[in-house]
Amino acid sequence: MRYRKALLFLCMIPALSGCSQNREEGKLPESEPISLAPAHDSGAELTASAVSGLKFTAPDGWISETPTSSMRQAQYRIPRAEGDVEDAELTVFFFQGGGGGVQANVDRWIGQFSKADGSPANATAKTTHKTVHGIPLTIVDVTGTYDGGMSMQKEPALRPDYRMLAVVAEAADGPWFFKLTGPEKTVLKWQPSFEAFLDSIAPGK
Repeated sequence: MRYRKALLFLCMIPALSGCSQNREEGKLPESEPISLAPAHDSGAELTASAVSGLKFTAPDGWISETPTSSMRQAQYRIPRAEGDVEDAELTVFFFQGGGGGVQANVDRWIGQFSKADGSPANATAKTTHKTVHGIPLTIVDVTGTYDGGMSMQKEPALRPDYRMLAVVAEAADGPWFFKLTGPEKTVLKWQPSFEAFLDSIAPGK
């Protein structure tokens, strides 16, 4: 009887080992995290990027930077126009959970601006739509005093004479968010480059 019990226990060891292996495998993520694919090794100016479900080409003159937040998939510094005291910035966001609906983001972006008299800027904000390479884009253009967006400060730093060109790209893997913010004159200078940038957005590999 003891011999039979010992033999039965030895036969169960491979099965128990397999169960343990399955449990460990269950801890692994279902997919790899999103990562940037640099266009070249220098890291000075990123001329082309492929980020998970989208690819896009940054215009000449845009300077690629290391994202300052884990929520940012890419970040570019755009040199200031003559007379402006700050550079503009373009950021790219993608959230695994979706990042909210198109209209909710449009309303939030416009809500970050006010007119010179302190009233909401929604009356002068413009929203347009286009499709590039099969991807619907919703484009917001708003000008005024910018409150800096999300901030841990109780009183956000207000930036007068600012402009934002922000886009929701409805890609196959979910919405992507592109935000160009900066002094109004600088954004105007780079607007043709921004429009070319939007035309370069396409499904990734």
